[in-house]
Amino acid sequence: MIFTVAIDGPAAAGKGTISRAVAARFGFAHLDTGLLYRAVGARVRAGEEPGAAARDLRPEDLARPDLRTLEAGTAASRVAALPEVRAALVDFQRRFARTPGGAVLDGRDIGTVICPAAEVKLYVTASAETRAHRRWLETGGDPAEVLAQVRERDARDMGRADAPLRPAADAVLIDTTDLSIEAAIARALDEIAARLPSR
Repeated sequence: MIFTVAIDGPAAAGKGTISRAVAARFGFAHLDTGLLYRAVGARVRAGEEPGAAARDLRPEDLARPDLRTLEAGTAASRVAALPEVRAALVDFQRRFARTPGGAVLDGRDIGTVICPAAEVKLYVTASAETRAHRRWLETGGDPAEVLAQVRERDARDMGRADAPLRPAADAVLIDTTDLSIEAAIARALDEIAARLPSR
């Protein structure tokens, strides 16, 4: 069975948590596509040229312990705006999406660019204030600065010329601002189960 779930949304909306729960529930392969860009960003910060870093990405790059920091997120957003980086990573993501047995990919352009024919498309979002508070709980720091970074990241991701962050026309919107994570996961699972062919 080939079955692709595309989950998009801004930083700290909950898409990663939902994606992992979906993968676990249905036995799908899971790819956090943001890690690809974070790993490329980390290599660029170490002095590599962005296109070369993306083309030469290795599995061990995705296991770096520093990929969840605010700095890594900022670097990811910057390299994700570069067409040569996006092009180098598109094929990898598309191949992964057709993994036999089902796949769930979370990112910012999965339903719009990477997998426009995905069987299920979800767009997970929340207010900037809610997302900044979640990020602050993870990373600490000055709350006002974290909020400013979230808004800056949103502007960069939504305003880039190549594959801007936006919901696919046929995506199901899940706003987690006032939802518990359990409720958000349940909503996603229900949407997927309704479209999943009987096995």
